[in-house]
Amino acid sequence: MSYLEYSVKRVPSGFSKVLHLNWALIVLIVAVASVGFLMLYSVAGGDLSRWAEPQIKRFAVGLVVMFVIAFVPIWFWRNMAGVGYGISILLLLSVEFFGEVGMGAQRWIDLGFMRLQPSELTKITMVMLLAAYYDWLDIRKTSHPLFVLIPAVLIIVPTLLVLKQPDLGTALLLIFGGAAVMFVAGVSWIYFATVTAMGVGAVTAVLASRGTTWQILEDYQYRRIDTFLDPGSDPLGAGYHITQAKIALGSGGWTGRGFMQGTQSRLNFLPEKHTDFIFTTLAEEFGFIGAFSLLSLYALIIGFCIVSALTNKDRFASLLTLGIAMTFFLYFAVNMAMVMGLAPVVGVPLPLVSYGGSAMMVLMVAFGLVQSAHLHRPR
Repeated sequence: MSYLEYSVKRVPSGFSKVLHLNWALIVLIVAVASVGFLMLYSVAGGDLSRWAEPQIKRFAVGLVVMFVIAFVPIWFWRNMAGVGYGISILLLLSVEFFGEVGMGAQRWIDLGFMRLQPSELTKITMVMLLAAYYDWLDIRKTSHPLFVLIPAVLIIVPTLLVLKQPDLGTALLLIFGGAAVMFVAGVSWIYFATVTAMGVGAVTAVLASRGTTWQILEDYQYRRIDTFLDPGSDPLGAGYHITQAKIALGSGGWTGRGFMQGTQSRLNFLPEKHTDFIFTTLAEEFGFIGAFSLLSLYALIIGFCIVSALTNKDRFASLLTLGIAMTFFLYFAVNMAMVMGLAPVVGVPLPLVSYGGSAMMVLMVAFGLVQSAHLHRPR
C-alpha cells in the first residue's frame, strides 16, 4: 500500500470527524467571542438587545457555518479557490454600482437579511487562491519572476478595487496577507526587500501629492495621518478620537475601573465604542490584566493554527492555515496599534469582539477552512 493510499484511509470519517476537530481552537474562539458579547453589553449600558444579542445570534450562525465547512474535504475547497476569488472580485465590482454608502465610503451590499462587505470576504478567498496556486506550482519555480508576477497581480487587483471604495485599512490587510502567503511559500526575500523599498517611495509620493491635482488619498485619510503624527495638534477635532482612546487606555491601570464602570464609554467620549474602539473600553474596565488576557487568547489561536499547519503534510492545507493565521494576526495587531496611537486610524475591527456581521461571518468561514485542513489531513 502506498503512503498516499495509507494516508487517505486514515482520514477520519463519520462521527469520528467530530472527535478529530481541533477542539482547543474552538474553545479559544468561543472564549474570545464571549469577551466581545460582554463588552458589547457593557458599552450599551446594560442593554442586551442593542448590540450583544444580535452579535450572539450571528456567532451562533457562524458556528454552524464553521462546522459545515469543516466537515467538507479540504480538496473541495482547493478546487473552489478560483471560483471563490472570482465571486469576490465580482462583488467588489458590484459595490461600485450598487453599493451602499456609510461614513463617507461605499463598501457594502445590502442582501436584505444582512449588509455584506465584499472586501472582508476577499481577504479569505485571496489567501485560498494563493495557497492553491503554490500547491500547484513546482516548488523550484517559486521565486521565478514570471511565477512571482502572477500572485502579485492576484493581490493587486482586489487591493485597487478596495482602495477605490475607499478603504485603506482593508487594502493594507490584503497586501500584507497576500505577502505572508508568498513568504511562507518560499518566495525569495529579495522580492520583499524590493517591494519594501518601493513602499517607502510610495509613502513619499503619497505625502508629496497632498494638496496637488494628483492627490492620491482622500482628505480624511490625510487627516488620519496628521492625527497619528500629532494627536494634540487638534484635540477637539481630528485628534479627538485617538486622544479619548488613550485616556481610556491609561485610566484602566492594572486592574481597571470595573465592569460597566468605564467613564469614557459610559459618557460617550469614546468614538465607535462598539466597533473599532472596543478594545479601549475593555482596557478601561479590566485594565492591563484584561487587555493582556485577550491578547493571550489571540496568541493561543495563532499558535494552534501554526502547529496545525506545520504538522500538516498537505501543502495547500498548510499554506491556507498559515495564511488565515497571518490574516487573523493582522486584524487584531492593526486594531490594537490603531487605538493605542501606534498606527493611523484605518477602520479595522477587533476580530470576534467588535460589532459587525460581515467580519464575524467571514472569520467563522476562515476558521471552518482551518478546521477542514486539520480534520482531513493525512494521518
